[in-house]
Amino acid sequence: MNSIQAYAKVNIFLKITGHRDGYHTLLSRFMRVEDLYDTITFVPWECDTFTIEGCDGVPREENSIYKAYRALNLHSGNLDIIDFFLHHKVVVAKRIPAQAGLGGGSSDAGAFLRLVNRVCDLKLGDGQLSDIGATIGADVPFFVHNYPSANVSGFGEIVDPFEEAPLPLELYTPPIGCNTAEVYRSFKEHFLADIKLSSFAGWDRISSREILERIENPKELNDLYSAALMRYPELERYAKRGWYFSGSGSTFFRIKA
Repeated sequence: MNSIQAYAKVNIFLKITGHRDGYHTLLSRFMRVEDLYDTITFVPWECDTFTIEGCDGVPREENSIYKAYRALNLHSGNLDIIDFFLHHKVVVAKRIPAQAGLGGGSSDAGAFLRLVNRVCDLKLGDGQLSDIGATIGADVPFFVHNYPSANVSGFGEIVDPFEEAPLPLELYTPPIGCNTAEVYRSFKEHFLADIKLSSFAGWDRISSREILERIENPKELNDLYSAALMRYPELERYAKRGWYFSGSGSTFFRIKA
């Protein structure tokens, strides 16, 4: 059976570096969460159209996997892909919570691209798959490369592996969904003018464990945390000392004791 694991991520740090062409640029350390993943399986099935199961409540056209399927078809023009999914359905076993700052949808898209590339023998390199992924979402290139840890910059399309083992992480996701676009909008309105690039110079060369041990304030590590608190003030009730904030939220994380 054709199957792949789509791992969650946390942002050890996330710093906004600017804004251009309608989007924010960033510098961030992405780290794979080794024990939290969705599983994507291609199950033999006769289908009238591209079929996804397991993503309840998400319209097909808004599903990141369907977007990846469309983008891959547009790029490759390979009719074998269309034929394959007339004889297979996509079944997703979801474990990564949505709107949690863990990259669930982007991870699904990245893993889907890698699996289709393998089973349909497309022979596309990681760079090509990453370029396709960048058209789907800013986090997708990281998941295409599937590095345990990486520095991600630009709009998310620049992914440089960082040599370190993933940390043992403990996660807590409160019952709050944070809309990424809303959090970024809050940042642009209230915090963009205050960014200081010198304040995090060199962070991309420091290990994740050292960064977390050196900097205790989660707002200093993640520029989106203050923006998320402004947009979703109820997050404050779940914040605990020693925990950090991933992405646009709502998940908090720390190194396991």
